[in-house]
Amino acid sequence: MESANTNANALLWEVSAFEFILVTVILGGAAAWMTGRALAQSWGSNWVLGFYIVLLTAAVRFIHFSLYGGTLLTIQYYLIDLVVLLGIAFAAKRYVRAGQMASQYRFLFDRSGPFGWRNR
Repeated sequence: MESANTNANALLWEVSAFEFILVTVILGGAAAWMTGRALAQSWGSNWVLGFYIVLLTAAVRFIHFSLYGGTLLTIQYYLIDLVVLLGIAFAAKRYVRAGQMASQYRFLFDRSGPFGWRNR
């Protein structure tokens, strides 16, 4: 039973869940959030944000490799980290954009939840 559980966990992270959460979700996620926020504040495009997150994911993979002995050039773990960081970055961009639309175009839009806006 433990062997099946170990194999299932190996699909998501290499060494431990703690390492994945610390490096990818907390450290990389904070950098992805700030990147998404910065692109939203400068009205940057989604393509630019995606490019920056691809580079950030390479840096996160390097941290996994250098500090915890993970693999550097494994496409599976790179894609998992990329999906997590892209999700955080696009959520941050949408969150900031909703605030921008509600405050800068107050005469047209009201904020509708943390990620949206609606017509007045």
